[in-house]
Amino acid sequence: MKFKILQQSFLMITLFSATVAVAQHKFVNTPPEVSPMPMKPEMTEIWEPEVKIITPAKTLGNAPSDAIILFDGENLDQWVSKKDVNKPATWKIVDGDYMEVVPGSGGIQTKMAFGDCQLHLEWSTPDEVLDGGQARGNSGVFFQNRYELQILDSYNNRTYSNGQAGSIYKDHPPLVNAVKTPLEWNAYDVIYTAPRFKSDGKIDSPARITVLLNGVLIQNNVTINGLTLYIGLHNYPSSHGDDVILLQDHDSKNQFRNIWIRKL
Repeated sequence: MKFKILQQSFLMITLFSATVAVAQHKFVNTPPEVSPMPMKPEMTEIWEPEVKIITPAKTLGNAPSDAIILFDGENLDQWVSKKDVNKPATWKIVDGDYMEVVPGSGGIQTKMAFGDCQLHLEWSTPDEVLDGGQARGNSGVFFQNRYELQILDSYNNRTYSNGQAGSIYKDHPPLVNAVKTPLEWNAYDVIYTAPRFKSDGKIDSPARITVLLNGVLIQNNVTINGLTLYIGLHNYPSSHGDDVILLQDHDSKNQFRNIWIRKL
């Protein structure tokens, strides 16, 4: 009886092994000689949605047709005082061309809030060089009212690397120093990606930024490590959404012109 059971068991194992062997032989790891569905060019073509058409500027650096004009020399209607958002911006417009910081008046900020964006901004430091280091033409552009891209006269002006022009202040030094003389205009072109937060308020993905200064790449999709702090390590203490663009008053008569932005 035991021998018969062993025979049956052996037969079942043999049949199972044969079935597995046939199955393994049937499903090979090489492609068939003729594909069951030959690829055609249209299989990898995306037609919808159609790409939106915009009109680029005739002059490189000027605003394309879908940009929001934040300042074109005419007025400060897109800005308010940082000290009191119910009051208009107090900086002065010069020659219908550029605006100039009124030292001690406080920063100015946009009326509109932004997250992911493309920003173009032209800036110049005071023509007369009076100081050095951080006191020389200091200002800054704050994204979402928190994360600073430094503005400084860094032409023949040594300071700490993560505090010079083009730095993410106290975070990332620029790759190179491409600042022009105080008598010339500099241009920032920025691609900014806002941070994302989890439902519990903790950081999910930090902010990132790419910056070109005068056409030269100086920040290459770097991670912003948190709030811009003068003292202490940068961090993300709390979640937030879209917020204003802020221009800093740092007691220097810096000048700004041709500011436009595109929401991404």
